[in-house]
Amino acid sequence: MKHVDLFIRAYEEASDLQKLSAIWFDASVRAHSFIGEKRLKEQRVAVETIYLPKAETWVACHRGEPVGFISLLDTFIGALFVAPERQGLGAGRALVSHALRLKGELCLEVYTANTQALGFYKSLGFEELSRRAQDDEGLPFENACMRLMA
Repeated sequence: MKHVDLFIRAYEEASDLQKLSAIWFDASVRAHSFIGEKRLKEQRVAVETIYLPKAETWVACHRGEPVGFISLLDTFIGALFVAPERQGLGAGRALVSHALRLKGELCLEVYTANTQALGFYKSLGFEELSRRAQDDEGLPFENACMRLMA
């Protein structure tokens, strides 16, 4: 997959919800294995019922099929996930670039144990601003707060 084969479009709940939920889950099981599959299954319900419906979501497609997505809450990246078999082919970079053009700056939090994602964001120029020792649910999973300016 090359950037010329990739297009980004707005989220369409009726056709995208289950596909993006599956991408989120498959990528999360690999990237966030330290959280545990049971907790990820619980979080998947919130992804489907709260986060995707309420966020501004953009979908990266290859040959008409979703391969990744970015969900924004104003300038905050609430989610950036690419199907595991499509990672490393430019979809994540294209989604961040699209969001940055729309917003002018982007912020996010990433689990520091997810070293692949942490390195990815640094390679795009995100600057680490701070860290916190616990996640949003008070569990001991360190997060880094990062920002990228256009």
